[in-house]
Amino acid sequence: MADAGAAVNGGRNKYAVLDRSEEQESKLDAQRRPPVPESERRRRERFVFACAVFASLNAILLGYDVGVMSGCIIYMQKDLHITEFQQEILVGCLSVVSLLGSLSGGRTSDAIGRKWTMGLGAIVFQLGAVIMTFAPSFTVLMIGRLLAGVGIGFGAMVSGVYIAEISPAGARGTLTSLPEICINLGILLGYVSNYAFSGLSEHINWRIMLGVGILPSVFIGFALFVIPESPRWLMMEKRVSEARAVLLQISESEAEVEERLAEIEEAAGLMKSMKSEDKEVWRELLNPSPAVRRMLYAGCGIQLFQQITGIDATVYYSPTIFKDAGIKSDQELLAATVAVGFTKTVFILVAIFLIDKVGRKPLLYVSTIGMTACLFLLGVALTLQKHAMGLMSPRVGIDLAIFAVCGNVAFFSIGMGPICWVLSSEVFPLRLRAQGSALGQVGGRVSSGLVSMSFLSMARAISVAGMFFLFAAISTISVLFVYFCVPETKGKTLEQIEMMFESGDELRGGEIELEDTQHLIPSNDKSVPLG
Repeated sequence: MADAGAAVNGGRNKYAVLDRSEEQESKLDAQRRPPVPESERRRRERFVFACAVFASLNAILLGYDVGVMSGCIIYMQKDLHITEFQQEILVGCLSVVSLLGSLSGGRTSDAIGRKWTMGLGAIVFQLGAVIMTFAPSFTVLMIGRLLAGVGIGFGAMVSGVYIAEISPAGARGTLTSLPEICINLGILLGYVSNYAFSGLSEHINWRIMLGVGILPSVFIGFALFVIPESPRWLMMEKRVSEARAVLLQISESEAEVEERLAEIEEAAGLMKSMKSEDKEVWRELLNPSPAVRRMLYAGCGIQLFQQITGIDATVYYSPTIFKDAGIKSDQELLAATVAVGFTKTVFILVAIFLIDKVGRKPLLYVSTIGMTACLFLLGVALTLQKHAMGLMSPRVGIDLAIFAVCGNVAFFSIGMGPICWVLSSEVFPLRLRAQGSALGQVGGRVSSGLVSMSFLSMARAISVAGMFFLFAAISTISVLFVYFCVPETKGKTLEQIEMMFESGDELRGGEIELEDTQHLIPSNDKSVPLG
């Protein structure tokens, strides 16, 4: 692989796709131009932030669906008379079906661009949401649910890729974790919607709850006319002048524009030189080199552990959990879930402020260890409520269960939630990024679906408490996964991260040390504040 440092310092490489006279002239112009004023620099930072927020709106759809379905299912059972098995299928199928959107989303985003793929996902979701809202039977409800899942899969895959490709290195962790904020905000809005409309007739309340979910996708349509296309995708399409124009909107200075163009050009040139067409990309992912295998371990493994530790079961079935803890009325159950959604949203905001300061790995340690403790505590609380009623009052058991669930989602939101999005979008090189992110989504969505579709049946077999003891054991394994397989990527450009994974001899005790590659790549540790 060509030296990325040479690409940055020299501004050219043997795979160059830019016209040489145009490249030299643009560099001379950049050198002659005065420094960008502070006000202009701050305006560009705000523009990048706005683009990342708009791109993250797709994640609200996923979060809202997760949150609202936990309450809708209570009234769907009464209105449509669905069975427990149908309930599990209805809840869990969205996660599995969304992988179809994720898989096709990688190829689609390479064909039509990142932002228009987000728009396509929003349209498909809207169609599914409308069908669910007016569904007269379980069969029609499932058709709408499947369409909504495909739309969510499109948006979830491409949002993180787009944000990573427009973000400067110093702020990429913060910006790439915005989708996780939106998921949490969507979950909270879903819980609030459940509580707000629960007083209506059971024949209409769940339909209104689902129908409100159409609104975020409308805003996504407006956002497509505001945000630019990814400069890296434009370079892949050899639309160099458009890529430069976008970078001028999102970079701090003219010099940074030329530096980032050179880095993207190097990656795009390598991609062309290796003839990385779609079939070749999948062949490389399915028969990986040692470097790509390490990328897959980190990028796909984090997606897997995010889900098999039971977060979706906790969120989808929180009314079931609280009912098992002793809460009786539907109103009280939904009120308790609002507390869970509020906690989840608050702590994801804490994570956003820490992710580019503390780093990915320390937050993952805090997250996985804290989740393990809270999942175990929840198992203990539910066990005591069932089998040791004389040792404590029912109110104490309920409060302990609510505390444990809120603690679990809080620790999840500090690390495992947002960092999953960050790592899966930044560990893969340009030639593999779209399909690699899609592959990670496959593992995450399948595991989420399996957990959601089996939770009630497994809980009947081993009890709800037993399920959370099982999740606690899996969460313990996730701590070891973070130690051995997850690298620290804070402050590195996407091209530098690729260089780090290529350095196969940089493994010590199973952990990839990014600092060991500093002699290979130029330093770029400056932080980019957000305006």
